[in-house]
Amino acid sequence: MQHRKLKNSELLRISPEEYKTSKKTSLIIILDNIRSLNNIGSVFRTADAFLIQKIYLCGITATPPHKDIHKTALGATDSVEWEYIENTIDLIKKLKEQNVEILSIEQSENSVSLENFKAKKNTRYAIVFGNEVKGVQQEVVSTSDVVLEIPQYGTKHSLNISVSCGVVVWDLFVKLS
Repeated sequence: MQHRKLKNSELLRISPEEYKTSKKTSLIIILDNIRSLNNIGSVFRTADAFLIQKIYLCGITATPPHKDIHKTALGATDSVEWEYIENTIDLIKKLKEQNVEILSIEQSENSVSLENFKAKKNTRYAIVFGNEVKGVQQEVVSTSDVVLEIPQYGTKHSLNISVSCGVVVWDLFVKLS
């Protein structure tokens, strides 16, 4: 079997306007104090790829427009809905009132390994990714409905936030499809 790379014109990409009106997944992303502008841009790109409802940028997380976010987002800041909320806990309280389940991605006592998490159809989930050094704030972890942990088997016990986002969003996207 021979394989030929597709040209960009063959990828059937939708426009940012079509994206905004398309049916979204039941996933929301919360970035809790992310310091790297490149990581923020990468998350926007992942969010665009999997039709994420919205990204909330919290705390010190920078917001578009910014050239370093744009460099990795490649225009996804124009398609994906986003909002800045200073206090992550205030946002989580608001989302819980709207029956959104909060999933923090962190290593903690009583965490659920990602492959064992059973996503419920017709449930909206907000996935919280934390600071590159400190992780998700303890107060946020404590108020989460579930703490998901990405299993890791090597000598390092952390992944870059943009990699973590890709792994978790893909896993949940497949489980909810």
